[in-house]
Amino acid sequence: MSEKALILVDFENEWVNKNSDYYVGDISEVIAKVNKLIDECRKNGFKIIFTRHIEKDSNDAFAPNSKHIKLIKGLDKKDSDIVITKYKISPFYKTSLEKELKGIKKIVVAGISTNLCVRSLVHDAYDRDFNITVIKDCCVAFDKETQEFTFKDLKATREEVQFLNLNDFLK
Repeated sequence: MSEKALILVDFENEWVNKNSDYYVGDISEVIAKVNKLIDECRKNGFKIIFTRHIEKDSNDAFAPNSKHIKLIKGLDKKDSDIVITKYKISPFYKTSLEKELKGIKKIVVAGISTNLCVRSLVHDAYDRDFNITVIKDCCVAFDKETQEFTFKDLKATREEVQFLNLNDFLK
């Protein structure tokens, strides 16, 4: 059993839908980097976990059973990968994530909504004593300032968390 997991937070169609209030822009370059990250982690025996967010009572954004909650086309997801559905910001809140991470010591994190869902995962994983690495250029926020502030604030308050760009992680 692996002691390492890659957690890919909320790489869903809602974020890349130009008609959505949650549109984050063209992230094709980020998806290409995420696929490199997935490939590297697979080669090194990581457990691969995707999370996806659903708003239970929504008929619009992140609506249940909509195409917008499906994982972004082009992501290198395999049938053996775990997909965890969450209904709140935290991927740990009332999900099977903690069970899936049993025996895992190190997690690598990438995802969309750096300042919300990714940050929440990092906080909650930190409180559970995981060794955490965030791959900065495989994360997406609505704007660069929010992204940079979130990393800066997390680093200042969670000194043990490692923040790397993909190329540094791959070395």
